[in-house]
Amino acid sequence: MSDSSAQYIHMVQHLIEECIIFKMNREECMEALSKHANIQPIITSTVWKELEKENKEFFEAYNKTRVEKSSSILSAESQLETTRQRIHNMLLDSSSKDSNEKVIKQGDKGSKVRWSWLSYSYI
Repeated sequence: MSDSSAQYIHMVQHLIEECIIFKMNREECMEALSKHANIQPIITSTVWKELEKENKEFFEAYNKTRVEKSSSILSAESQLETTRQRIHNMLLDSSSKDSNEKVIKQGDKGSKVRWSWLSYSYI
């Protein structure tokens, strides 16, 4: 292997290490290096696989951590969606109550209305 080939592979390895710092998987790294460094995906994939062979324990832990974080993110997104839906429903309920208040105030201009979350009463 010539010096320039070795330097090129070393550069690709360094860029893969940067991708790992950003928690990318092999496919994401291949895409990023293709787009931003004009490195053919087959080169990135080959160097990545060699790194996996040489650092088996690291990549097992790295992949396990990525899966766990991915699962955790999905759970958080689900909780966020549930919370968003609850807030949306509360706003709809509040909007509906505001509409009812306007109707009652328009219908009986002499009375003041006191509202609570559950009921209203005339003062």
